[in-house]
Amino acid sequence: MRKRTEPVALEHERCAAAGSSSSGSAAAALDADCRLKQNLRLTGTGAAEPRCAADAGMKRALGRRKGLWLRLRKILFCVLGLYIAIPFLIKLCPGIQAKLIFLNFVRVPYFIDLKKPQDQGLNHTCNYYLQPEEDVTVGVWHTVPAVWWKNAQGKDQMWYEDALASSHAIILYLHGNAGTRGGDHRVELYKVLSSLGYHVVTFDYRGWGDSVGTPSERGMTYDALHVFDWIKARSGDNPVYIWGHSLGTGVATNLVRRLCERETPPDALILESPFTNIREEAKSHPFSVIYRYFPGFDWFFLDPITSSGIKFANDENVKHISCPLLILHAEDDPVVPFQLGRKLYSIAAPARSFRDFKVQFVPFHSDLGYRHKYIYKSPELPRILREFLGKSEPEHQH
Repeated sequence: MRKRTEPVALEHERCAAAGSSSSGSAAAALDADCRLKQNLRLTGTGAAEPRCAADAGMKRALGRRKGLWLRLRKILFCVLGLYIAIPFLIKLCPGIQAKLIFLNFVRVPYFIDLKKPQDQGLNHTCNYYLQPEEDVTVGVWHTVPAVWWKNAQGKDQMWYEDALASSHAIILYLHGNAGTRGGDHRVELYKVLSSLGYHVVTFDYRGWGDSVGTPSERGMTYDALHVFDWIKARSGDNPVYIWGHSLGTGVATNLVRRLCERETPPDALILESPFTNIREEAKSHPFSVIYRYFPGFDWFFLDPITSSGIKFANDENVKHISCPLLILHAEDDPVVPFQLGRKLYSIAAPARSFRDFKVQFVPFHSDLGYRHKYIYKSPELPRILREFLGKSEPEHQH
């Protein structure tokens, strides 16, 4: 009996539930619809958020790129403005160009005491000072032949001056722009020449190193003349050769031309890495590359050099020089182009002033890597000097 009544009860409950559900079906449908819409809104919001974040990231990246481009454009405009302004600045202030030619304010190596040449490995060298003019003082190094190295230890200036009267030839070395008489490549050349038995006398022009005065072509030439006369007053009949390097070749030809005009020429002139004149050298210098095709290059850059009284006219000077001439030039010289040295030789060789003297041009192949200031490394240099300075007959060689 009990088993029969249980299904009946369950059926009544289902009917009651069905009745109640039918009465609330509208409300249930409304709730389901609301839940569905809410879920759709939530789903839509979740998909939109990453899109908004991506859009914001793209905007920030574009903003950064735009800012970088604006800064880059600003820098480019500044560089372009400076590039255009420099020629006008040099034209208005010719003194700037003169400083760029002399570069006497560039003192390398730094922190060396020019009063102590022994610090540079020159233990047979004496430092002293000469006064070419009032208010002008030049610092001088005198290196004796290497064979006197031991005798030179502890000796004073008087001993060095007296040594000039010995039977050894003397080389007056005129260095180029920048640096001092203590420059590394210069010191190495002094050592080579000293080992070959030469006295080497070198100095810093006024305004260079510890020398006092204002640089100028006239002043540099007068300093060289003063030192030459100082040497001749102490050297007796010993040969005196003049060696100029780079800008020093301009000083050397100025000096030798003046010496020849007063009929006291040196025994020989050696030009290492020479140019024809300062205008051609300035036009060929690597620093001028970025302006070489600038409209009015000569007017902006070369005329101020001339107006400053700087010529260093080697091509004109050699026409008035009467002594043996040796030209040394490396084919890979990046500062003074090889063709300028060759051109100077082609001017000097047929000159009437050299008809009784030999003129020799010695090139150094680019594979050797001697460039502008390392010819002293050549193992052939001793032979070249010995053969050239040991001869006196007229001869043109190349």
